[in-house]
Amino acid sequence: MKADCQPKEPPPFLYTHFNEVGQLLVDMISYVLGFKTSEHVDETVLVLLSSFNQGQPPSVKYNYAKFIAKKNHDQLIKLDREGVFKYSSYIYQLFMYYQSKSFQCPIKKLDSKGERRSVVLWSSVFHQVQHSPYSYCEFIDQFFYLVSCLLMKAPPPRISYEMQKTLQLSKSYKIGDCCLYQDHTVIRIYGCELFPYRFPRYVPMKLFALEYYRQLINSDLTHFHSTKKKARLKFKDHLGPFIMNKKEGWQDANLILKDQLKLKRSFLWVPYDPLGFISARRVKYRLTPYTDCKVPHIKKYANQDAWEQGTLVEELTQEEIMEKNVKDLEKTLDLDSFE
Repeated sequence: MKADCQPKEPPPFLYTHFNEVGQLLVDMISYVLGFKTSEHVDETVLVLLSSFNQGQPPSVKYNYAKFIAKKNHDQLIKLDREGVFKYSSYIYQLFMYYQSKSFQCPIKKLDSKGERRSVVLWSSVFHQVQHSPYSYCEFIDQFFYLVSCLLMKAPPPRISYEMQKTLQLSKSYKIGDCCLYQDHTVIRIYGCELFPYRFPRYVPMKLFALEYYRQLINSDLTHFHSTKKKARLKFKDHLGPFIMNKKEGWQDANLILKDQLKLKRSFLWVPYDPLGFISARRVKYRLTPYTDCKVPHIKKYANQDAWEQGTLVEELTQEEIMEKNVKDLEKTLDLDSFE
């Protein structure tokens, strides 16, 4: 800070109180965070900078941890929905710092010299990189779901009530099933002839909505595309964060799940129509029946509220086991790579 502007009162400190180097640091941090001005970070950044006065302690002692926590809380409350998602990585790091014992992923707080590392380097579970050793499903199950548990009074279910009602609205109108496996979750829409994707154990609405559109539209195109318009399956035009205004959108949903999130596929089950929903509709509009391929040891465990020992387990292939072992080694090496 400038010689005539040493801190004697609690923060915030004005931008003009800092010398050229201090202002440059504030500008650089604002730029890295994506802000066009310093107004969004000035209080937090400036109070941190005030502790660096040519190697000497500031003339007034502050509780910096309490100050920063309060400012982060205030900023999160003021963020709109878009802002929360835009800066979600900073929120993740706050949870990692204050609740590190709550997470299952490997964490390394100290470097090889025993010095404390930045929380950004404690784990790569939420790193937004193309070749992260953690899959998207691992991020959800090992980090995001546990954050949700910390924020709520009771642990959220593996699949939400809204998702359940979307699949099974009533006794007379059911369009699909949810199967809770030991290590993942699978959604199957009646009549769909695509491979379903393996979801995390705890399913975010974003994934559910993409799979809902992908499978339901495929079922409709497979069975009713050439029939009268009133025979076609109806789908929600708005589900979760997505709006589907044309049926070709199922291909975009598939690309997101396959290429962006890199989800693994479950096994193909065709024909899948355990309640005869698709078959009855086909017969109603003078089409041939659609006979379900029965797999009773799986079907009887569909739509459970929780996974139980001795129910659904989908074994990994040898290739998948080898890939998992390689990824586990990469996770350890990834922590050491930040030295």
